[in-house]
Amino acid sequence: MPKPNPRHPNFPIPGGPELRAKGWRQEALLRLMENVLSVGEDPDNLIVYAALGKAARNWASHRAIVKTLLEMDEDQTLVIQSGKPVGLLKTHSRAPLVIMANCNIVGQWAKAEVFYELEKQGLICWGGLTAGAWQYIGSQGVIQGTYEIFMRIAENRFGGDLAGRFILTAGLGGMGGAQPLAGRMAGAAILCIDIDPVRAEKRKAIGYLEEIAPDLDTALAMIDQAVKEKRATSIGLVGNAAALYPEIARRGIVPDIVTDQTSAHDLVYGYVPKGMSLDEVKRLRVDGQGQLMAASRASIVDHVKAMLEFQAQGAEVFDNGNLIRTQAREGGVTNAFDIRIFTEAYLRPLFARAIGPFRWMALSGEESDIARIDDLLLDMFPDNKIITNWIRLARENVPFEGLPARIAWLGHGERTQLAVAVNALVASGELKGPIAFSRDHLDAGAMAHPNIMTERMKDGSDAIADWPLLDAMLLCSSMADLVVVHSGGGGYAGYMTSCGVTVVADGTEAGAERLSHALTNDTSLGVIRYADAGYEESMDEIGKKGIGYVALD
Repeated sequence: MPKPNPRHPNFPIPGGPELRAKGWRQEALLRLMENVLSVGEDPDNLIVYAALGKAARNWASHRAIVKTLLEMDEDQTLVIQSGKPVGLLKTHSRAPLVIMANCNIVGQWAKAEVFYELEKQGLICWGGLTAGAWQYIGSQGVIQGTYEIFMRIAENRFGGDLAGRFILTAGLGGMGGAQPLAGRMAGAAILCIDIDPVRAEKRKAIGYLEEIAPDLDTALAMIDQAVKEKRATSIGLVGNAAALYPEIARRGIVPDIVTDQTSAHDLVYGYVPKGMSLDEVKRLRVDGQGQLMAASRASIVDHVKAMLEFQAQGAEVFDNGNLIRTQAREGGVTNAFDIRIFTEAYLRPLFARAIGPFRWMALSGEESDIARIDDLLLDMFPDNKIITNWIRLARENVPFEGLPARIAWLGHGERTQLAVAVNALVASGELKGPIAFSRDHLDAGAMAHPNIMTERMKDGSDAIADWPLLDAMLLCSSMADLVVVHSGGGGYAGYMTSCGVTVVADGTEAGAERLSHALTNDTSLGVIRYADAGYEESMDEIGKKGIGYVALD
């Protein structure tokens, strides 16, 4: 039976042993679609996160998807085009149940203004990364990735410890809302700015923010005291980062780490210019989009100039993947890309070995299933410090949202080992229901984005989008349950292409085969992608793991 959802009462949290569909594979995908709405930012409008990232194109499409998942057989495949179901076709029982292509626009037309017009006409929707693919698990996925970034910075620059260090950031939405908890878990004193008081209060209510300061003076005093005491804390401040970052810099205060996770990627439906109220911005989104875009870009220019000033004064400054540098450069900040992107700066050695954000969801709705998998993970990989440290912290600090879920950075072979072992636990009845395995699209072979994932690749292959397309085809060949190809919408239009995958551990031998093939081949291609670009870590991994890379003479 579904569980009540206090945050969104009309969107209960799925769970229970009862099947509504004809099998657990179909039921799993239905529950995952229900789940992304139960933890979404604005489920009444099908928006999961990032201003426009949707679970389905419209409610008619949503109803048709639900009906089809309930009625389809295991030897059929549901075809979804930009959040709208368009076909249910006879395939075979080892084919994907669902294939999707979301927001893919032909190159010369892949621009924000074209996307907005197509979206207004109801012809397209943006799936974000994990929203339209029904893989979003709430803030936990972003918490773990942000935590790993902070810890890589700690190791690279601060002797492995962020105690007594000040992090300045902004954005408390579906993605950025993870930052305060991640910073506190990393041991820092983190100040998080957001223009929307509702978002700040929400993050305080769930424990991500410890306090919300009434003004900048108070916020800085609270941070200063925590830094002196080397006490981890997370402080929120309601205000506009484009005004507050320059003011902090003007005062001569230099944080240790500076970043930003506002919706700078979207100048219309995301970012809020300084000097404008939320009500004024909402009005301009309807009848003044050109004015709003210009004002947003002008504010981002000031925002990024302050970040560059912090960097010049010695702060560790990075772009957290929201295109803020790109927007600033288009606004005239020619040196915006002096700020490094987080992937290239901190995480590429992990991605080169296909170590990335793997996740799993308990379809039963029972937290005990995740606890059992936590124990299994610790038993299987006791020497993996990234895993053991994260599981301990997550158990203590990260609340479940929607279906109980866990994320952990696992690499080639490790993902398959865990998933097959979990499938055996489902088969034995030790777990109360099947488990859905997935990952972020920000993964080794799964994304091409020259300003985020693939910036400054060794061989200059930043803009080549073949790899996520190959990944999708390979995953279909490898019997995954859901395979999706996404491209950018809104301000991300024309900047990225990614591939997502979901495979269900249903306790069957066929399930074990699907997990083994899909997860192994997914990470194999990730290692191959980096080996092909000249990364030595990838070649070492190929040698150690016997990955079938075809090298030229």
